[in-house]
Amino acid sequence: MTDAPPVRRRVLGAALRRFREQAGCTLDDAARILDCDRSKISRIENGQRGIRATELEDLLAEYGVDEPRRGALLTVARQPRQGGWWQSHSHVRDDTHHGFIGLGGADTTICAYEAHLLPGLLQTGGYARAIAAASLVNEGHGEHEQFVQARLAQQHVLTRAHHPLQFWAVLSEGALRQMVGGRDVMRAQLRHLIDISDRQRNVSLQVLPFSAGAHAATSGPFVIIKFPDAPDLAVVYLEGQTGGIYLHGGDEVARYTRAFEHLRATALSTGATMRLIEEIAADT
Repeated sequence: MTDAPPVRRRVLGAALRRFREQAGCTLDDAARILDCDRSKISRIENGQRGIRATELEDLLAEYGVDEPRRGALLTVARQPRQGGWWQSHSHVRDDTHHGFIGLGGADTTICAYEAHLLPGLLQTGGYARAIAAASLVNEGHGEHEQFVQARLAQQHVLTRAHHPLQFWAVLSEGALRQMVGGRDVMRAQLRHLIDISDRQRNVSLQVLPFSAGAHAATSGPFVIIKFPDAPDLAVVYLEGQTGGIYLHGGDEVARYTRAFEHLRATALSTGATMRLIEEIAADT
């Protein structure tokens, strides 16, 4: 899936198609608005090409889209072109994730469930190096370090002074006990989780203990990206071995949102989570 369109274009295109249909406009109508051929509109809506901010504004105005949704989509469209913060474990240059950072701008909330590994946004350098060494088996030291530095740089979305990303993660207890990188690396990683939860009010962590048994996410990890001012623009990301899948259908997003709420209700409270992490760190 390395040739898949960036998720940013997919989100924009899917939203434009939905708004066009709701407004009762055809592809030809949209083409007349931008003074272009209908194939360009089709490629935009399919995520196969980008759209300039001015073109986006023109279409949204003609479709009668309200201000919160216009603002959310324009924020995504105007993000700089750079790699995503949620990198694939398969390759540091996986184009599937290019543009994903555009969904991590101001007024964005990320909800994530992880079963085996800790989210990239919360990883230390040592932990990320162990992941790179284990997963980038066909790459050399230089590519491993590129992976690590990219991952650490992406974490600024949590600590930036203005509009830090709102991040809520539910972690399986197994992710805390998986001995990634050895005892010293894992102990430092667990201490980092405690530190960032204490320092960053925009970061909330809960642990799903082994004792919870069967739960709402037995199918595997997932990430939900939400815009509080425009909830119907939310997208779900599912990571695979060689790339990711993005879901933006309303029913699909609603299903994963319900699953995450069930996970939060089943998991330990944030306070109990910190106590458990302290215990595991002390025993590591």
